[in-house]
Amino acid sequence: MSVSVRIPTILRTYTGGSAEVTAEPGTLREVIAGLDAAYPGIGGRIIDDTGNLRRFVNVYVGEEDVRFAEGLDTQVAAGSRVSVIPAVAGGADRPAGR
Repeated sequence: MSVSVRIPTILRTYTGGSAEVTAEPGTLREVIAGLDAAYPGIGGRIIDDTGNLRRFVNVYVGEEDVRFAEGLDTQVAAGSRVSVIPAVAGGADRPAGR
């Protein structure tokens, strides 16, 4: 049984437009390496040059944010769902009284 990986819109150019792809179970690091083998370049958008999750990318295994689990060493069991979610920031401050 495989792992289901939800791909955010901004990364779907790597997956040919697919919103969800499959990968083999293992650690999150292994799942991402498998994704990068199948969809070259996607791994570099999730993991930085130092081998850590990029600062503005959140990854969940099931409902758990991996930053509060084992990070890239988090186990991803067969049948699990991994969600890659780019952090959203920005917006304008509203003037007082509006």
